[in-house]
Amino acid sequence: MSAEKPLRVVVAGLGNMGRSHALAYHTNPGFEIAALVNRSDVPLPEGLGRYGIRRSFEDALRDEKPDVAAIATYSDSHADYAVRAFEAGCHVFVEKPLATTVADARRVVDAAKANGKKLVIGYILRHHPSWIRLIAEARKLGGPYVFRMNLNQQSSGHTWETHKQLMQTTSPIVDCGVHYLDVMLQITDARPVEVRGMGVRLTDEVAPSMYNYGHLQVLFEDGSVGWYEAGWGPMISETAFFVKDVMSPKGCVSIVMKEGVKSDDIDTHTKTSTIRLHSAATGPDGKFAREDQLLSMEGEPGHQELCDLEQAFLLKAIREDIDLTRHMDDAVKSLAVCLAADESVRSGNAVKL
Repeated sequence: MSAEKPLRVVVAGLGNMGRSHALAYHTNPGFEIAALVNRSDVPLPEGLGRYGIRRSFEDALRDEKPDVAAIATYSDSHADYAVRAFEAGCHVFVEKPLATTVADARRVVDAAKANGKKLVIGYILRHHPSWIRLIAEARKLGGPYVFRMNLNQQSSGHTWETHKQLMQTTSPIVDCGVHYLDVMLQITDARPVEVRGMGVRLTDEVAPSMYNYGHLQVLFEDGSVGWYEAGWGPMISETAFFVKDVMSPKGCVSIVMKEGVKSDDIDTHTKTSTIRLHSAATGPDGKFAREDQLLSMEGEPGHQELCDLEQAFLLKAIREDIDLTRHMDDAVKSLAVCLAADESVRSGNAVKL
């Protein structure tokens, strides 16, 4: 495969993320869209309409013989689609969560290794300059850490319909939680050892076996602890919906959001506004030795630009044969924590990892 020849890609799933990834492939000269796949017709952004929409992922793999399969379908199909793509000779980009069970996640990773192909999972924050900086600053502090994170979304209309579709297979603390567990794992290299979870169903519009608000707590081997909270729906509060805070004995690093942002704005989920650095050091008088430092994140990438960066990373990983072992292992680990939390919600018991 020459470095100049574009990689042909089939994109499966044309929801919010799938359309954004398809746009990223469309505008990147290193890729060429071979086919778009979705179960139904959906409006396509400018530039994508000329590709048309096919119904069968398997047929697209067989007919187009693509170099890459991008999977942005509902999470219960991720594992089967990814394995089929690997067996068809494709590299794979798959949206998070990697699968709906740890066994399936490992099956996908094993298929990538067995077929000698690259697997990139859609952890969009790994490509965000501001989150990269947050992780670096937190690591400078040293542990043990306290991780305080959430992403609640007061949703209505189309967004609420999308959330209800997602909750047919995946709870909020799993769907979104994998992002923030991944951040925790990048900050502390310690192994997560125990998970606790609680959840509540706040609406009859989701199945009795599902909950639309959840909270997990995770304990790490080095003494670090963390929590993550996620709720979806028209009843969810807009108060303190976005908390991203990492504390340690030496101080803390936090994300400060602007007033007035809305929780269901997709750019709000990634934009950081300002990073606040606080040092716990004190002088002879017992007062803080220095004021908090505010790092402006003005000019940071928006949602589409982050999707562009994700796919640029996929291209680089394929062209330069980057070792993605840690990337894949972290994806399985973060999923395992969130699924353990889901198990804890349902059983009422803490789960040892």
